Amino acid sequence: MTDRRGVVAKRAEDLLPGVPYVRGWNRARRSAGTLADQLVLLGLDSDFPGLVADVNVFGDGLVQLGTVRPEAAELLAKLITAGLEAELRGTTAEPPMTTRQEAPAA
Repeated sequence: MTDRRGVVAKRAEDLLPGVPYVRGWNRARRSAGTLADQLVLLGLDSDFPGLVADVNVFGDGLVQLGTVRPEAAELLAKLITAGLEAELRGTTAEPPMTTRQEAPAA
């Protein structure tokens, strides 16, 4: 399966000569690490336990978020939107006061 950009190609399991798998995986590892650092700062690291670097059959690095709760995906989307809006305004985005919705005590 491949999307229009070729990103969702099958993950590399059998490596072929001449494909830059290490370069792609290393780039994905750096990006996954950057994202992981930001998730830790926001207190969301436990919401993305499946965050890993990977590489597809073409040698393109991929960052897999893993299976996440809908609330975590929604919060990540809101944080990305807030960051983009702040970037458009030329300001630094402030994280929300509470990044995680707490369940009421039983």
